[in-house]
Order: sequence, then C-alpha cells, then structure tokens
Amino acid sequence: MTPPPSPPANADWGPPERAQMALLADVGAAPKPGNVDRDHHHSDLRLGHFLAGGVGAGAGLRDAAAGDPVGTAFERAIAGMSRGAGTNTQFGSLLLVVPLVRAAAAADRDLSPDGAAAVVEATTVADAAAFYRAFEHVDVAVPDPPEGMADLDVRRGTGAIPTLEARGLTLYDVLARNSGDSNATEWTTGFRRTFETAAGIVDGDGPLTDRIARVFVDRLAADEDTLIRTVHGDGVAAEVRERAAAARGDPDAVAALDADLLDRGINPGATADLVTAATFVALERGVSV
Repeated sequence: MTPPPSPPANADWGPPERAQMALLADVGAAPKPGNVDRDHHHSDLRLGHFLAGGVGAGAGLRDAAAGDPVGTAFERAIAGMSRGAGTNTQFGSLLLVVPLVRAAAAADRDLSPDGAAAVVEATTVADAAAFYRAFEHVDVAVPDPPEGMADLDVRRGTGAIPTLEARGLTLYDVLARNSGDSNATEWTTGFRRTFETAAGIVDGDGPLTDRIARVFVDRLAADEDTLIRTVHGDGVAAEVRERAAAARGDPDAVAALDADLLDRGINPGATADLVTAATFVALERGVSV
C-alpha cells in the first residue's frame, strides 16, 4: 500500500504551535529506548500525560513568542504542564524550547546558535527567580548542587530566591554553574548539540516521528544521558551510551535496548529533552510532520 502523503509544512503556524508540535511528536516517536512513547509507558507515566502536558504548556510558549521574559514564560509553561499532566512530563524540554521560541519569534533575533545565545545571555535575576518558582509546581530529578551553591539548590524553590537576589545571579549565571547537566550546557554553548541534532532531522527521510526516533538513538550513542547519571550513576550512563552506539542502525538491537531499559526503569530523559528542542528547530526549518 502506498503511504499517505505527509501533511503540509504548516506555514500558518508560528513558533508556539511548532513548539507544541515538537512536544507531542517526541512522545509519538518510537522506538526511543527507555522513554515513554506511543508503544510503551512507565509505571507512573503514560502517553496521555505527555499529550496533556504539551497542550498545557501552550500559554507559556505563547508568552515567550510575545516577548515576555524568558523566566516568566518558562514558569507559566511549567505551571500549565503541571495542571494538564498532573506531574512532570516536559520540564527539561521546556527549559530548552522556551528560549528557542523567544529567539524564533523576536524581531531582533534569529533561530541560530548566536540568536539563542543572545536570548539566554540577556536573562535577568527576575528570570532566575521565576525559574526557581517553577520547581514549586512539580518534582524534578536534579543532581546535588555544585560546591558552594547549597543555598541555591533548586530543590529549595522559592526559599532560595533571597540568596539568589542577594548574589545578583541571572538565570544564565545559575545554569552556567551547573555544567554537569546537559540542558544547562546547552544554555551556555549556544545550543550547539540542539542545532546539530536538528540538522539530522532536517536531512533525514520518512515521517517526522521516524526521524526523531533515529536521531534519539544517535544522540544517546554520542553522549551520556545526564538524567540517567543523576538517577542511576556514572556506570549505568556509560553502559547505556555504549549499548546505544552498538545498536545504531540495527532495529532488533534498538528494540532489545528499549525493552531492557524499560524493564530496569532507566529513562534517558535528558536525551529526550534535547531531541524535542531539536525537533522544534527542524519544524521551524520547514520539516513537515
């Protein structure tokens, strides 16, 4: 049977709609070893949670496109995600996508490494405070804070804001001090890996969800997932990367890795965050769904 044609490239959509499409397409792609996807769920998360979270984040994404401060838009996106899903589904993805939406929509920026860097480097102390408030809406798995930053542990939420303000730290400053987190690294390196991964989606073939699944394995093979490292330790993170590298291009090996990670409760969530951000960039580049 001849497959149906792809939908149009959605020229009438703006950055907020493409961002929501990226959030939804990510969970619709399969197989993505260890992730919730259209074929698999976790004991506490299923496909519907992610769909509801992606829809709920819409108001914050529209705020980002309208020019609201990045921190304010991010907190609103997280609050909406939490109300929709009832849990944390896309916190890390939104931390990457919100500033990218701002760059894509701004008249004085563009969706490029330099444009994204300009957005995040312009964040303020107020943006940082909003970021900390976002942790009041959902539980987020994060590593212990770097040395000398215990009083700025994000798990303190609003309790850390007075210290944050006293030190005059912007949101960019806060993330620059968390170099062990891959999402923070994207903020401080011009979203380099996000744009690299987006190029893989743009240059791929087949439906968008198939492209996402392929670049997910490629990214998992290239870098240790920092959420796995936080939850399961360095050894497991290294093991998953090595197995993903060996499985690339072999559907049976990818399926076996997926089944094993799901059985062991190992979720490469940081990789999913980056691939979701890359999917947004690819959609902005004209890739159809």
